[in-house]
Amino acid sequence: MFKKIITFSILLLSLLSISCKDDVLPKPSSHLRLDYPEAKYVNFENGCPFAFEMNSEAVIKGEKDCGFTITYPKMKATIYLTYKPVNNDINKLLRDAQKLTYEHVIKADDILEQPYLNPQKKVYGMFYQVDGNAATNSQFYATDSTKHFVTGSVYFYAKPNFDSIMPAASYVKNDMQRLMETLKWK
Repeated sequence: MFKKIITFSILLLSLLSISCKDDVLPKPSSHLRLDYPEAKYVNFENGCPFAFEMNSEAVIKGEKDCGFTITYPKMKATIYLTYKPVNNDINKLLRDAQKLTYEHVIKADDILEQPYLNPQKKVYGMFYQVDGNAATNSQFYATDSTKHFVTGSVYFYAKPNFDSIMPAASYVKNDMQRLMETLKWK
């Protein structure tokens, strides 16, 4: 019996030593590297009652009533601009713009508000940065409070996963802020 136990133990040890291989090492962590070209801005002006600067890499298409889509094909992102004339309804326009932003509060982790005031150009507004897995990551509205009202929002054609699109979202957010800050009424 003792001989059988020793034989079995030797057999078991030899099987274990044969089955062992080199230690498994975890792969080093890596990060996806996304390089975007440095933004170069060009002035955009047409027959609408406002003008602004936009990224030269983006493609702009006019829609009806001075609304525009500014697309970033490499990032699968689009900025939607909407223009509305103010007809003694500034409070309604402001409520609608704020409501549109806060509809994303269900999926958003945080919504940061950044007021924008430029009395020299008579441009007043609010820029919203929406953090989390919301459908839009940035929105704004701008007005002169008497004649003009513009809203903008960015959407990505991908499932909302903020961690994955964060570099592109940051790039487009900077372009949207530039657009808002360079807005001029005619």
